[in-house]
Amino acid sequence: MSHDRDALYVGLRGSALLNNSRLNKGSAFTEQERLDFGLEGLLPHHVSTLEEQLTVVVENFRTRAAAIDKYVYLRALQDRNETLFFAALTANLAEMMPIVYTPTVAQAVERFSHIFRSARGLYITPEDVDRMDLVLHNAAIGEAAVIVCTDNEGILGIGDQGTGGMAIPIGKLALYVAVGGFSPEQCLPICLDVGTDNEVLLQDPMYLGVRAPRLRGDAYEEFIDAFVQGVKRCAPRAVLQWEDFSRDKAFDNLMRYREQLPSFNDDIQGTTAVTVAALMGAAEAAGRPFTEEVVCIIGAGGAGVGVADGVSVALQAEGLTAQQAARQVLVFDRRGLLVENREDLAEYKRLVATPVEIAAAFPDHSLPGVIEAVRPTALIGLSGTPGAITEQAARLMASCTERPAIFPMSNPTSKAEACPADLLEWTDGRAIIATGSPFDPVTRGGRTYQFSQANNVYIFPGVGLGASVSRARAISPGMIVAAARRLHQLTEPQDYAGGLVLPPVHDLRAIAAEVAAATIAVAVEEQLAPPETMTDATSLRDSMYIPRYRPYLPA
Repeated sequence: MSHDRDALYVGLRGSALLNNSRLNKGSAFTEQERLDFGLEGLLPHHVSTLEEQLTVVVENFRTRAAAIDKYVYLRALQDRNETLFFAALTANLAEMMPIVYTPTVAQAVERFSHIFRSARGLYITPEDVDRMDLVLHNAAIGEAAVIVCTDNEGILGIGDQGTGGMAIPIGKLALYVAVGGFSPEQCLPICLDVGTDNEVLLQDPMYLGVRAPRLRGDAYEEFIDAFVQGVKRCAPRAVLQWEDFSRDKAFDNLMRYREQLPSFNDDIQGTTAVTVAALMGAAEAAGRPFTEEVVCIIGAGGAGVGVADGVSVALQAEGLTAQQAARQVLVFDRRGLLVENREDLAEYKRLVATPVEIAAAFPDHSLPGVIEAVRPTALIGLSGTPGAITEQAARLMASCTERPAIFPMSNPTSKAEACPADLLEWTDGRAIIATGSPFDPVTRGGRTYQFSQANNVYIFPGVGLGASVSRARAISPGMIVAAARRLHQLTEPQDYAGGLVLPPVHDLRAIAAEVAAATIAVAVEEQLAPPETMTDATSLRDSMYIPRYRPYLPA
């Protein structure tokens, strides 16, 4: 008897098979499989195709009016039948991505303990510090190609959310599969539950996390180090993505471990790459060289400082000196311009603080004062503060530059620094706009304006894929710049004509493959990966996971 070479040998039977989300096919089990695996009588008579099941999924998804209800439906589907979930997400990415990730995931994080249905991923607490390998092995971590971990303190723009932050790694890894082409079994979400200082959660009787103040100081650092060393031992080939740590811990962890294992911080480096690509696009749309961009950044948290450093690196990669770049990238916090000699300046902010001799040329260090003095071409909001890009600032930008780039980048939508319709009104329709959250097109003066959503999904699946395929020892700044540059190059003239500064999201898998190929090339060039791992975007795309039902045979 010949067997299909694509067949999967399965040892589970009956209800155990139906309750395994990775193997369950639901009504799509064939008649022979129903006989072979003891499923007779446990399923309706009709044998469905995957396409028929998809029709039902999309129909049910669209009947739910509230975004959070759509989220709960899709998460339940993922916990019941992974193949069907990823087939639906991949086929309907533009419609479902805002549900499984930003902006809806912010609601899911806040309500995590109240909508929890079943466990997914790994929860590690300080109690596990001396048994890290045991806990990691419980998750079969040896299969992991990419891990997304969070300690839940800096979730989006909503801060400390305790164990609810687990919804972020789950959502990110759904996009690693749908966009980056990883297989679901290669992806592991991890919640580093070190307690919470969120009093609402601590007083909530339904809260599922560690009910204690946040671990801090030396004990926190020892815990993180035990975790990283455990990952190195148990999953030496995994790429580790740091996600939604507080601003100081984000930089500390990144700098401490970036050479120890291939890791990157998406809030810092992913945001940087997509913002740099959008700035390159805005410069092209405005008809000015990227090297002439003068950028003001509102917000000096992890994302703001990371973007400022990344823009400076990108400008230097295009030929500017470090001193020239310092004159063209200016960062603001609540007290105004970051200047090197400010006494209370946090250490991580010093990386992007303006040198004293440059700042001396601006008598007024407020945002309006600096805009009037330096006449910037771009204004980026990364503060998480609604209204931080004021009408005054937008009008000043328009008075300085014919086509100012203004990017309210904070997530979720409620945290955006301005809305596009207002920015168009304040700049007489001349602003080039990209946003962090999705916004509908705006019609003004007979013209319809579209806005690129500068979502990190353009970057992190490709960077992770490139690092994984090439077995890179580290993820370097050069790899991040290469990702940004390649993303920019994929934007077509017709995209600019419609108001976009990034390519549309209709084929994110193709974009991820291109970004991955660009990062691999730099990893090989920088001797971070072996030369034989060099590959092209077409080969990467062809090797991506495709959600489908394989035939099953009894093990």
